[in-house]
Amino acid sequence: MAAATTKLLLSDLASTVESVTSNYIRPISDRPNLTEVQISDGSIPLIDLQVKNHGIPETIINNTLSIAGAFFKLPESERLKSYSDDPSKSKRLSTSFNVNTKKVSNWRDYLRLHCYPLQDCMHEWPSNPPSFEVVAEYCTSVRGLVLKLLEAISESMGLQRDYIDKALGKHGQQMALNYCPPCPQPDLTYGLPGHTDPNLITVLLQDDVMKQKQTLCP
Repeated sequence: MAAATTKLLLSDLASTVESVTSNYIRPISDRPNLTEVQISDGSIPLIDLQVKNHGIPETIINNTLSIAGAFFKLPESERLKSYSDDPSKSKRLSTSFNVNTKKVSNWRDYLRLHCYPLQDCMHEWPSNPPSFEVVAEYCTSVRGLVLKLLEAISESMGLQRDYIDKALGKHGQQMALNYCPPCPQPDLTYGLPGHTDPNLITVLLQDDVMKQKQTLCP
């Protein structure tokens, strides 16, 4: 057991333990409630927009999910080539945003990538799996979707369609590939707890495997 606790990534630790280790257990007041749906109490607006007919081809979505799954199935030594405990890194594989300061880690591994402008970012992406570049198609499609949403939001406020886009000026795009291994005690931890994204728009792509009862990764 002592050797298992030295693992840098959860995906290499989870299969060796039968219970959640102490550094993943959240305080009682901060544990997930699996029997109730928690919603905003009204003090903070809850904006949850589900866009159908978004125009991103299903083949691109499936290819992206497939590549993400293949990456997290790579041997530990290969995945660790992307590991960093430095939150400022543009390409970074880790568990929590800052493992050096977080007292409780999240029950997930994630690979964060910068993906705009693509030509300036792709050279930092993993070279394994070899077909990882297909993720670029998804990034381009998502960016197009976000720009359309910004136009719609601008227009809904009585502004010119390109108002928000122009007001933002130069802006970027990031992508996080999340992997949440099956959790033996999902009532003690979170894959990703409640948080506020520092981005203007966050697009969530969630594979069905993430919805299994044993895998808690909101």
